[in-house]
Amino acid sequence: MNNRTESPLIHITKRKAMAWYKAWGIRLIAVLIALVVCGIITTLMTGDNPIAVYATMWKGAMGTQRRIWALCQGIAMMLCVSLALTPAFRMRYWNLGGEGQILIGCLATTACMILLGGKLPNPLLIALMSVCAIAAGAVWAVIPAFFKAKWNTNETLFTLMMNYVATQLVAYFIIIWEVPKGSGNIGIINQQTEAGWFPVIGGQRYMLNIIIVSILTIVMFVYLRYSKHGYEISVVGESENTARYIGINVPKVIIRTLLLSGAICGLTGLLLVGATDHTLTTSLAGGRGFTAVMVAWLAKFNPLGMVLSSFLIVFLQKGASEISTIFSLNQSFGDILTGIILFFIIGSEFFITYQLHFRHSGKKEA
Repeated sequence: MNNRTESPLIHITKRKAMAWYKAWGIRLIAVLIALVVCGIITTLMTGDNPIAVYATMWKGAMGTQRRIWALCQGIAMMLCVSLALTPAFRMRYWNLGGEGQILIGCLATTACMILLGGKLPNPLLIALMSVCAIAAGAVWAVIPAFFKAKWNTNETLFTLMMNYVATQLVAYFIIIWEVPKGSGNIGIINQQTEAGWFPVIGGQRYMLNIIIVSILTIVMFVYLRYSKHGYEISVVGESENTARYIGINVPKVIIRTLLLSGAICGLTGLLLVGATDHTLTTSLAGGRGFTAVMVAWLAKFNPLGMVLSSFLIVFLQKGASEISTIFSLNQSFGDILTGIILFFIIGSEFFITYQLHFRHSGKKEA
């Protein structure tokens, strides 16, 4: 007697490593489909021409030379935070405390500018600001890392809670240093003397940030791909038991990696206060510590790929803001369009990782 069984209608298998250009091709197709969907939603909900909406997004991000420089600055800062989180994520240490580590770097930079501005030569003051900001970010990140390495605490909750502590510390010192008293903000720090302000290169105040982050991107790529430390990070991320078996000191790797992660977040705070904003607020990090998680994940924790994902996220953010202004829509509608595009891009990762097989006609005999 023959038993007849049917194969499932859809069979899912994991792909082998896909070439980078094919993966980005799939993401591009996802973006195009998302634009079509966004166009339909825009027409139905607002009656506006979707082509005009997309043109406005482009204009809002890259319509003038000034906007292009602002876009590049946004990309640089987003990329810097993503680079900071990447070593920890490769190690499967979920550092969600980037926001707090940035704010602590901002706070250390501000303290140096306010307390030592005019008392030290500007080059020496900038050097001291750099050391303090990087050290502050590193210390803030290594506190939960120490508890993770020593007692295996939950790093996700620990690093999240550290964000709230950092925010309240910044709020406290804003009241201490507020100008004028009772205003609840610091204002522009050392506006008259420009003590602690980073030099302007080529007439563009964002140029120094872009150069520093560009160099950091290349260094991080080499560090993770070709160095011994990068290899140890990957092994610990794959299996801590395997790492211990081959002689890797896992607690040491965790603490060392989080020192690096926090230091780069502190550098981001230094650049925000010393090079561009010259002030301190509790929202100065701008949510980058959380958005950078998505940026790093989209690029599969590849520092070079993060340049493209950072561009995409920042472009959408600035474009959405312009849509709200030009078409007299609230900010939520621009965020809806951004969310739809990101949904399709994230969904495309499924087709990059897995392959669908459909059942052929006919039955298979068992």
